[in-house]
Amino acid sequence: MSDEQKRLLEKQLWAVADTLRSSMNADEYRNYILGFIFYKYLSEKLEKYANEELLKADKRAFAGLDVKKDKEYIAAVKTHSLEKLGFFLLPNQLFVELVKKGNGERGDDKFVLEDLKAVLNSIEQTSSGTDSEDDFKGLFADVDLASVRLGSSEKIKNERVVAILSHLSKIDFRLEDAKSDVLGDAYEYLISQFAAGAGKKAGEFYTPAQVSRLMAMIVTDGKKKLRSVYDPTCGSGSLLLRLGDYAEIAHYYGQEYNTTTYNLARMNMILHGVHYSKFDIENGNTLTDDKLSDLKAEAVVANPPFGAKWKGDTDPTLSADDRFSQYGRLAPKGAADYAFVTHMLHHLADNGTMTVVLPHGALFRGGAEGHIRRYIIEKLNYLDAVIGLPANLFYGTAIPATILVFKKCRKEDDNILFIEASRDSRKGKNQNFLDDEHIEKIFDTYRHRKEIDKFSHNAPLEEIKENDFNLNIPRYVDTFEEEALIDIGAIAADLKDLKNNEAKLELAIDMACQELGIKKPF
Repeated sequence: MSDEQKRLLEKQLWAVADTLRSSMNADEYRNYILGFIFYKYLSEKLEKYANEELLKADKRAFAGLDVKKDKEYIAAVKTHSLEKLGFFLLPNQLFVELVKKGNGERGDDKFVLEDLKAVLNSIEQTSSGTDSEDDFKGLFADVDLASVRLGSSEKIKNERVVAILSHLSKIDFRLEDAKSDVLGDAYEYLISQFAAGAGKKAGEFYTPAQVSRLMAMIVTDGKKKLRSVYDPTCGSGSLLLRLGDYAEIAHYYGQEYNTTTYNLARMNMILHGVHYSKFDIENGNTLTDDKLSDLKAEAVVANPPFGAKWKGDTDPTLSADDRFSQYGRLAPKGAADYAFVTHMLHHLADNGTMTVVLPHGALFRGGAEGHIRRYIIEKLNYLDAVIGLPANLFYGTAIPATILVFKKCRKEDDNILFIEASRDSRKGKNQNFLDDEHIEKIFDTYRHRKEIDKFSHNAPLEEIKENDFNLNIPRYVDTFEEEALIDIGAIAADLKDLKNNEAKLELAIDMACQELGIKKPF
């Protein structure tokens, strides 16, 4: 998509958002807009499939089928659609038909709220009992058409919904272009904008694109295909989906605690063309209710909530859990960072790579965290690299973060690479950004394990041990810049010359004033 097309798309999307922005905050109207976009996508996907794959030989159009007269055609389309797409809609439930009704083009009542409720329920109900049931169940639970926030009366609610649907109908998502991902891009753009406006809550569902790109490049390095990829705190699924930009992914796995965000992740997968049979996104607390306990993934990625609270040593069952038991200590209940790390290591395949975003404190804090960190390095030797990121990259927090890279079978197993990239960013008004050149520099340094003055260092394990397994980056990468020496004698001579010149200028001004017969300024 060209820059001009992107700008047009962004303008159209924010015209949609304007419909609701005055009555609710971004965290609320996000659910309506993304839900309606998803409905539009499913509708157009079904219509395209029916017309091109099922009805073309009979020269029929799905939207033109009569629900009473064409029952056999509709039944056939339903059977194939449930198997191929995982859902079904009747011809009069298509997105375009609701838009026509809302705009009065069908000559009947313009009220579409009840129709829309029925459509969203139908998408879920038709998948019930099929292989796609888990992927469509409850997807529209957060699209509350009865909410007073949507409007103080049914009339106002209906007008706003019709306005949103009408705006969306003008956006061409180009489903006929197999290489185009306009819809996926639109969805990702909106999610990122909602994250930017949602403050602290944004960490629940979105990793900035430039960070997810870097993580994806690292875990897919040298691999064109991956059997399985996993994110235990997958949010909206953006980090998982980024892996597909760099390798062919056979199956996506994820788990998300927040139910609303879990719904976003499933929508996001489908919108990006991932077939329902190729992803498993679970809803639940990853640490205390691991729903993918048998999974061993070739790539594991996560941006878990910084310093999250968890049950820690208050739950005796966790001490015996294979994910945590071998380390001798549990992560403290006030900071679950290393609970996420050891959980991810448990799910990492022997030939896999893992990247996780953590706060800098995880590099040097002592106690149980220090004990676990030492075990991972000294006993397991899984830590491959530590990458320090600039401050203010992430939504909801200005603190700098770090990416830790882990491998169970490391090629360079006698050292750990440290990269100090905290000064490599583009400053924004409210947030900093990693540009392409910053990402390429970090990735190239990691891939080739380069030693660059004041930027990177391959620290031997013995050096790590000497530092008592403290991973604070300044201990390994010296970024100190010596200040230029100041010649005090030269400065004193310059000041003396300036004083002499000042006296000469004052004398010249005095003489000029005498000649002109005016008052001296000094």
